[in-house]
Amino acid sequence: MAGANGTTGKQIIGELSKNPQMNVYGMIRKKEQAQMIKGLGGNPILADLEGNVDKAVDNMEAIIFATGSGPNTGPDITTAVDKNGAIKLVDAGKKKGIDRFVMLSSVGSDHPEQAPEGMRHYLESKRDADEHLEASWLTYTIVRPVALTNELSVGKIFADEKVDHTNKSIPRADVATVLAQSVTYDTTFNKTFEIFSGTLPIEEALNNI
Repeated sequence: MAGANGTTGKQIIGELSKNPQMNVYGMIRKKEQAQMIKGLGGNPILADLEGNVDKAVDNMEAIIFATGSGPNTGPDITTAVDKNGAIKLVDAGKKKGIDRFVMLSSVGSDHPEQAPEGMRHYLESKRDADEHLEASWLTYTIVRPVALTNELSVGKIFADEKVDHTNKSIPRADVATVLAQSVTYDTTFNKTFEIFSGTLPIEEALNNI
């Protein structure tokens, strides 16, 4: 998983590690982050999205991209991470014969021109990565959450191809659960959907997509 050291990424590692049948790997850029990944139940892999990532996906069965530079970083980093980094992982997956790819995107990435100016480049990068994945012939899932919060998990969401995200939010913990479960939920295969905190248990919401 790319983005293992991020706030959401750490929670994804924790969620995936609950499944005893899964061997979970977290991509990190710094050796000192390795112990944290191990503490969450994952196996650290040292790699950089701005470099070559082919070896990082050796012997994997699925890839999760949960990295996000965020709208407050410079445009060069946003392009390198959110766009080019994701595209590199998609291409590495194809090269290595890994069919399953789950992408953490963002609400608004389908129409970045409608976003506030400060968000546009970030959402354009997300859009380009999403489109590359959709055209890759991999079995993909693209998850587009609304504004993320650090609140405790609610465990219930609303999920649809398109949602009204006005004044909506969702805890990172619930986004992590959605991404972790999407790896194996065939109802999410080759789907792009948006999510926010709602009324359906996550498992039920994903089964209804």
